[in-house]
Amino acid sequence: MSIVARTQELEANLALVEERIIAAAVQAGRDRSEITLICVTKNFPASDANILAALGQRNFGENRDREGAEKSELVKGTWHFQGQIQSNKIKSIAQWADVVHSIDSQEQIESFAWRRAKERTLGVFLQLSLDGTEGRGGIAAKELAGLGRLVAASPTLELLGLMCVPPVSRDPDGAMAEIAAVHKAFLTDFPSATSLSMGMSNDFESAIRHGATHIRIGTSILGSRSLHE
Repeated sequence: MSIVARTQELEANLALVEERIIAAAVQAGRDRSEITLICVTKNFPASDANILAALGQRNFGENRDREGAEKSELVKGTWHFQGQIQSNKIKSIAQWADVVHSIDSQEQIESFAWRRAKERTLGVFLQLSLDGTEGRGGIAAKELAGLGRLVAASPTLELLGLMCVPPVSRDPDGAMAEIAAVHKAFLTDFPSATSLSMGMSNDFESAIRHGATHIRIGTSILGSRSLHE
């Protein structure tokens, strides 16, 4: 596909997503400015991120360290790491990511805090797990406060809020209502951690209704990777 055709495709997809975001925000009595759209470019080339940047997008998400490191060198913007964290990748992630959405252990917090340059604060979301499913990351609600205090005590980390991916076995709307309730309780101890990262292509309208401030959209904007190979 030519650059012109791809640009037209991404522009059209982005416009449709924006329409849906605005409609969901209006329905929830919220302002569009309260919601950060993160364009998830995993498995797509840096050229797509460049097109999206030219279309006005500034927030990009990656699940793999190598892709994030390479693309962040080529495309200016705010880069979000949202995949599961491997200890041997923390050094690299700390160098290129502006925000990490998937922190769920004391060891990760200490490692990121140590490796992050003091003049460049790393934004942190703690990952909540509603069901403890192994392999999906996250911690139980009762463990959040302890990790929150560790992040808050670090001069190189900024506690932004919570992130959660609803369990595949749960109704998304009900799960997001529960996530929102956990976040509300978390704010009692951490009132500045107002951000809530939840919602992807298949459920972001529900996420907006339940207070999401950061939605992570890939397929609805970039399409299926197989169609562009």
